[in-house]
Amino acid sequence: MARGFLRGLLLLPLFGMLAGCNLVVMQPSGDVALQQRNLVLASVGLMLLIVVPVIALTLLFAWRYRATNTDAVYDPDWHHSTQLEVVIWTAPLFIIIALGALTWISTHTLDPFRALRRIEAGRPVMADVKPLTVEVVALDWKWLFFYPEYGIATVNELAAPVDRPIAFKITASSVMNAFYVPALAGMIYAMPGMQTQLHAVINKAGTYDGLSSHYSGSGFSRMTFKFHGLDGDGFDQWVAKAKAQGSPLTREGYIELEKPSEAVAVTYYASVADGLYGSILNMCALPGKMCMSEMMQIDAKGGAGKDSRENRERLRYDNRHIQQGDEAPGATTPASGRAPKSEGSPQGLAPDRHEHQLHGNDPHAGHPKPPPERDSVAPPQRSND
Repeated sequence: MARGFLRGLLLLPLFGMLAGCNLVVMQPSGDVALQQRNLVLASVGLMLLIVVPVIALTLLFAWRYRATNTDAVYDPDWHHSTQLEVVIWTAPLFIIIALGALTWISTHTLDPFRALRRIEAGRPVMADVKPLTVEVVALDWKWLFFYPEYGIATVNELAAPVDRPIAFKITASSVMNAFYVPALAGMIYAMPGMQTQLHAVINKAGTYDGLSSHYSGSGFSRMTFKFHGLDGDGFDQWVAKAKAQGSPLTREGYIELEKPSEAVAVTYYASVADGLYGSILNMCALPGKMCMSEMMQIDAKGGAGKDSRENRERLRYDNRHIQQGDEAPGATTPASGRAPKSEGSPQGLAPDRHEHQLHGNDPHAGHPKPPPERDSVAPPQRSND
């Protein structure tokens, strides 16, 4: 016993390491995240109303009806109890009804596309308060934030005034990502050619972590940023700093910024080219590309007929990195049109059944095959003729 007690004492210092843990999801600083936390706690509490009694009764029954307890009544013919059936079915039924009502209400209340109705409990949003609009673009592998109200943009740094509603418009430049500030609200996906939204508010001044919560390639783990919750004067000073230290963000500058890069330092832009976010959203920031809005107008009118052949190259979006020579280093056929680096089949993949037949009559057997000719990612519109 003394030896076990000494071992326990040696483990006590290890618990001190937990003092540095900050479970931000359970201690959020934004009202939306706080309501989501409360929803999780309420759901877990309702489920524990069943889980805890079942575990307790299981242990009680195992103890009471053990083989050595001769005082317990042995009734092998027992098969039914109306009272037990009522309890067993009524309690879960009420819990399911409560969970369903809770889910229905919270799903509509916490809809990320729905504008905020309150700053926090007991503080509704005033009618004359204008939300801060922030346009978010997930790049490879960094975050670009536009502030259209102030005409500035930042990379890997986000700021907002305390107690002012924030209206996020979120998209991506290449692959799907997820925008997530745990202290502010739940994660929202960012997808190329689409715009998602998030309405949130920060209630406490401070610096919070933001990240990508969806794997998007080799630089995913360093795709992080800082979110600053500032008071009114502090936010005005932050905007002034961005304008003073920043440079103009032109379309050419954006195309260079869009190239894959990791661990990018915080960057400020004092001005932004007109319509840049709209071009990114419509996948036509690269000169010569057709905007999705233009393509949708053509489709709405029934297609371009024979003239649609001219749109072939303008609709090729996924080859822009190849044209610029900066696609992912591990990309091979068919993603990049580049031949595999090894001649054999990948491990676990059966070789082509015609491989031996082809090699038997092929004078070039054993040599890598040329990459196949790549077709357009987006097919031309169908002719109505």
